Amino acid sequence: MKKSVLLLAALMMASAPISTPASANAIERACNQSDRRAANRQLCGCIGVVADMTLSRTDQRQAARFFSDPQRAQDVRMSDRASDEAFWDRYRSFGETAEAMCG
Repeated sequence: MKKSVLLLAALMMASAPISTPASANAIERACNQSDRRAANRQLCGCIGVVADMTLSRTDQRQAARFFSDPQRAQDVRMSDRASDEAFWDRYRSFGETAEAMCG
């Protein structure tokens, strides 16, 4: 199952148009604007594609805030609220997929 998901994701990336600032999602924009040394347009574009595949727009906006406020990520991760726990499960899955596809 995981191989088929990764294959589908690779095919989607190959056929996806190159993102422009106007079409970039919130995570891709936050990645491009971050001061992290590893961030570059290609990596951020790949992460953006994975975000589009795995997260809703609302989840993407919430996750994008983590780039500028890492404490927010910690607060969500440690939260006992059911909605935060559900989001964190989706975010962790996104991170694992992004690492597999983009890393």
